[in-house]
Amino acid sequence: MNTKNLLLGLLLAACALGAQAQPTVDAFAKCLSESTTGKDRKDLARWLFLSMSAHPDMKAVATVLPSAPEESHRIAGALFTRLIAEQCPKQAKAAVDAVGPVAIQSAFTVLGQLAMQELMADKDVAAGMSMLQRHIDSAKLQAAIGGK
Repeated sequence: MNTKNLLLGLLLAACALGAQAQPTVDAFAKCLSESTTGKDRKDLARWLFLSMSAHPDMKAVATVLPSAPEESHRIAGALFTRLIAEQCPKQAKAAVDAVGPVAIQSAFTVLGQLAMQELMADKDVAAGMSMLQRHIDSAKLQAAIGGK
């Protein structure tokens, strides 16, 4: 696989396009998860956040220091390189051989979900997320899904 395809696979990891249910991909995702620390997963989440903050619709709600994106890209690039080339090369190769470059996307999607779960577990994040309940019409939701 050439570098362009690898980079594309890594960038697509930010998108949840559906994981491939393949044992080799599962093994790769497990290796990624077990080879990262909480700091690594926060670095990944920060990279995703900063990348999304570049979208025109997000710029109004995210203030980003000018140096933050480049620093985040550097850290995430080192993380991706370490995980694929040093910590999980056998699993990465087996997964890519079995299903192609989408294996990288699928495995990193699992890691991204783990990172999000960790962030969501923070009490301040949970409190912020719970504010959504104030703006949900529970009666309409219950009627739509047949609840009581």
